[in-house]
Amino acid sequence: MEGSGFVVSLRCECMSGMQKERLNIMKKKQSKVVQYNRWGYYFLIPFLVIYLLFQFVPLITTIYNSFFENYRSGLKQIGPTFIGLGNYMKILASADLWKYAGNTMIMWIIGFVPQIITSLLLGAWFTDPSLRLKGQRFFKTVIYLPNLIMASAFAMLFFTLFSDSGPINSILMQLGVISKPFTFLSNTVAARSLVGAMNYIMWFGNTTILLMAGMMGIDQSLFEAAQVDGATSTQIFFRITLPLLRPILVYVLITSLIGGIQMFDVPQILTNATGDPARNTMTMIMWLNKHLYSKNFGMGGALSVLLFIITGVLSLIVYKTSASKEVN
Repeated sequence: MEGSGFVVSLRCECMSGMQKERLNIMKKKQSKVVQYNRWGYYFLIPFLVIYLLFQFVPLITTIYNSFFENYRSGLKQIGPTFIGLGNYMKILASADLWKYAGNTMIMWIIGFVPQIITSLLLGAWFTDPSLRLKGQRFFKTVIYLPNLIMASAFAMLFFTLFSDSGPINSILMQLGVISKPFTFLSNTVAARSLVGAMNYIMWFGNTTILLMAGMMGIDQSLFEAAQVDGATSTQIFFRITLPLLRPILVYVLITSLIGGIQMFDVPQILTNATGDPARNTMTMIMWLNKHLYSKNFGMGGALSVLLFIITGVLSLIVYKTSASKEVN
């Protein structure tokens, strides 16, 4: 009995020793993992420094300046004088705010509506296995290429093409369509249409790729079952594809709207920063740029904060939509 007790205690001691060794090994591994994790934080330091210097500090400074009257009148500096929400009240009461916001939305809609229609059609064609389209990689590359070209280059190209003495007017006059040069940039409808057309050309490729990715993620058995039940391609598109694409469509809509609110370079270059004709192509960011150019930092800061709030709300909607998709 004593011998068996001794053996049992010896086994217990051996097992406890082995457990201690295992615990030590696990602790060493965990310490190594922790040490490796530290490197991840070290690599985040450059990003945090850049973010603080070029994003967070300017944001706080902008919000701070928005509460002050601070501008230059000729050679005389006015302020900075604390006026609270005075700059915000001036902007919201200004007729220019609603005029320029309307201009921005109109030009965004002109570009976005054909963009989403074209992207849906191309996405449906490229992802339909029954069509067996050849050269898909080539066409996808060509479609996306305009997205890689700088907006300023596009604006300069369109400015040259549609100027009073440009190639477009020359071709139309040679064909007998017009008898004298048509002033595209002095006509409200034409100027807005040119801005919308440039935004459409630059961004429909990116939208097509996004929608194609969404369509390829849909379970193919749904399409097969619908075909077996005798559904046509149009019925499948409107009753299966579009409803399942709703989260991506919301994402595309809101991100495009955010880009539309930030519209600046195309109309700025096309109209030579005037927003002509009659300021009907002046956008919100062009108006902001005029405040900054005239050293009116108070009004410029207030307008920036308002645009920041609008963009933040739209981004929150995108986040909520994406979160609800993951839950479902």
